Formats: sequence, structure tokens, C-alpha cells
Amino acid sequence: MTLNTRTPRTAGSRTGALMLAGLLTALTALAGCAPLILGGAVVGTGLVVTDRRTTGMQIEDRSIESKAGSRAGALATLGRINVTSYNRTVLITGEVPGETERAAVEKAVSGVENVRAVVNELVVAPNLTLSQRSGDSVLGTKVKASFVDAKDLAANAFKVVAERGVVYLLGRVTEREAQRATDIARAVSGVVKVVRVLDIITEEELAAMTGAKR
Repeated sequence: MTLNTRTPRTAGSRTGALMLAGLLTALTALAGCAPLILGGAVVGTGLVVTDRRTTGMQIEDRSIESKAGSRAGALATLGRINVTSYNRTVLITGEVPGETERAAVEKAVSGVENVRAVVNELVVAPNLTLSQRSGDSVLGTKVKASFVDAKDLAANAFKVVAERGVVYLLGRVTEREAQRATDIARAVSGVVKVVRVLDIITEEELAAMTGAKR
């Protein structure tokens, strides 16, 4: 699944980088580094200079995760709900007791201010055990490490979420990068399926973006 949505480019600057570094320190102290509000497995967390989102967008995604996670948790107290926002697209993963809760959670998250789109990957099933969740965490780490090992891929352009052996890829990347990352992730032992929740940009947009950040 690929969400081919666009957002305006914002040129980086040395001043912006310094501001981002300060925001990183402050936000880490206030909110920690985990974007999954109610448990689960994720790799590639935190505000980093190499993130292709603007500083403002990274902060906005953190706010969306917090608000959406609170609303979702209040609606499905017996479930295990993970909320990940990237460029205002929200991925919901985890387990809920029934279809009623699944629909209610999606509706609540969709109503959070500034949410652009919702990808509802909740399953109606018993909650994963701690062992299963740990396995997903290891799997996500392996996928991210494989991205780092690939010399032709910008690993930090991707956020990786692993749930029940399914690997979700989020980020602002070109189609070439998306396909390369998908192929790498599929080859990792233990990966059942790869789901792309990506904003596709052009090669020209990538060149302008990376050039501005040098």
C-alpha cells in the first residue's frame, strides 16, 4: 500500500538545524523517543536532522500521536493499540476485541486535528503476548539494520513498524527507494508481508531536498 501524496518542499538551513537540535533535546526530555503511544514495536524513532520532514511536521506528528493514542486507548481499553504518524498520515496497528471497537478507533483518530489520512491495520484478535511483541521488535530492528547495510539506500528516510510479522514502511521517498526498501525488507527472515505507507516524491524533489540539507 502506497499513499502517493505530496507536501511542499522546505529548504533547510544551518539555523534550522540548530533549532532542530534544541527541539530534539527538549522533546526527548518531555515525551521520550517512542511514537507508539500504547505499546508495540517500532524502529527509527525520534527527531533527527536527516528526517525528510520539516521540523514543524515532526513536532506535529508527535502531537498527533499523543492525541490519537489517548483517544484510541479510551475507546478500546481491552485492546492493544499503536499509533504512528508520519507527515500527518496515521498508521493504527494492534488488536481490538471486535469490529465495533476497530471502527470506533478509526473514527476517533480521523477526528484528531491535522490528520490527513488514516491507515487502519487493527486486527480483531487477542492481544499479542510479551514474547510475540519482543519478536516483532527484533524483526523491526533487523529490517532497519538491513537498510543501513544497503549502501544505495538512505535508511533514515524510513520509519519501520513491525506487527505480527508484517513490516510497515513509512517515509517520504522516491519510487526507486520505495521498491528497493520493499525488496530488502521482504528478504529479511521472519517478515510475513511488507505494507508501504509512503509519501512518494519525485527524483527532482529528492535532489532539491537533499541538496538544501548539505
